[in-house]
Amino acid sequence: MVPVVFFVFIFLTGGTSSKNVCSYHDVLDYLNLTTDNNVFKLTRPVLDHTHHTRIQLDILLYAILAVIEKTQTFVPFIWATLWNNELISWDPAQFCGITRITVPKDMLWRPDLLIYEMVQKDNSDRNPYLYVDHHGMVTYEEDMNVVSTCEMDVHKFPFDTQSCNITISSAVHCIEEMRLFPSSNSSRATQFSREVMKSQGEWEFLHLSVSSYNFTFDNRLWEQLVYTFTIKRRPLLHVINFLLPILFFLSLDLASFFISDHRGEKLGFKVTVLLAISVLLLILNEILPSMSNKTPLIATYCIVIFALMLLSLLETILVVYLMEIDSEQRLKNDQEDKQEKVKSDDGKTEKRSQRFCSCICKASEKETEMLPVPEEVSRCVQSRESRVLLLILDELQELKKTMSLHLSPREAGGGRFFLWATRINRAFFVFYVTTVLLFLSLLFYEWKR
Repeated sequence: MVPVVFFVFIFLTGGTSSKNVCSYHDVLDYLNLTTDNNVFKLTRPVLDHTHHTRIQLDILLYAILAVIEKTQTFVPFIWATLWNNELISWDPAQFCGITRITVPKDMLWRPDLLIYEMVQKDNSDRNPYLYVDHHGMVTYEEDMNVVSTCEMDVHKFPFDTQSCNITISSAVHCIEEMRLFPSSNSSRATQFSREVMKSQGEWEFLHLSVSSYNFTFDNRLWEQLVYTFTIKRRPLLHVINFLLPILFFLSLDLASFFISDHRGEKLGFKVTVLLAISVLLLILNEILPSMSNKTPLIATYCIVIFALMLLSLLETILVVYLMEIDSEQRLKNDQEDKQEKVKSDDGKTEKRSQRFCSCICKASEKETEMLPVPEEVSRCVQSRESRVLLLILDELQELKKTMSLHLSPREAGGGRFFLWATRINRAFFVFYVTTVLLFLSLLFYEWKR
């Protein structure tokens, strides 16, 4: 009885301990997938050469690292690849339910996909492994920092929207050997990209569209996938740092019309504002590309405002010149009037002095006996001092008139050239304000259109 129980116990425990234990190495041994076996990586993995290899791409935009207008460069961070390997398959039931394994990427064939717009090799760390399932589907998630060219339209900078393409195709295999399909359509790719987006910076991601094109080369048909990234610039920084300062300088130039024209401060003020605009133009030159299909509106904005301020400076020079001519002419006329007045005053002064001396002599004869000699001498000295004071007073009045001609020609009643300068100044101010308002209205309408 005891041996029977013992054998039953051995049978039961033996059945429990005989459970299969599987590892990934068992799957690799079954597939004969080793580093020394080159069968899986030398050629395209198909059992029949007439079968095409189906490649599925799933490109997601993780980050917009940079958009450089000067060199027209777009730097995104992308993507994942999926394809079928007909040489690989196994039954998960034979390997404890293992449906997926991970192998180094150098052990299997990979599609030779290239990006046409890529201009710089990616030196970032790559994923060293591939994922392989029991149906032979191989997945390779490759995060790439792509430095690509992008034909940018900076016509509406900084209120612009750019569309940059990433074109993917095979360099060796035509459409009969390899087919490219997007794993996600445009709406799903856009949604997934927004969910995983890590960094956008100055740009706002709008849309990701996917399209497929075929082209013929060397009598063979090739297929390519085109991913179009649509991004919009956030203009606040450029508005604050560039557009508003130029508008402020324009307002200062308009305010300078209220400064008196006959003084040099107005001319120096306008030159200073013009130099400030020149500095901003140099900054703009560092941002915009050297070549563009259309002239950027911001360049038109700067050049037209610069031209208006330069025209305003020339108008100020003309007005000041006319006022200087008017002042010189009036000063010349006043000098001639002064000379005539001096001649007439000299004649009158001689007559007055003769009369004054005769009166003094008569009075001195009559009062010779009454007045002492010191008192008579003091009266003569006082008469000479009064004449000197009168001459000084006349000179001060003439100096005052001369200064008034230079400093306040309006109070002195301007001449012909002064009237011309005043009319030119008023007419140009009306023209200047009207032109600025019309230009800014049309420009902002074109920016927002």
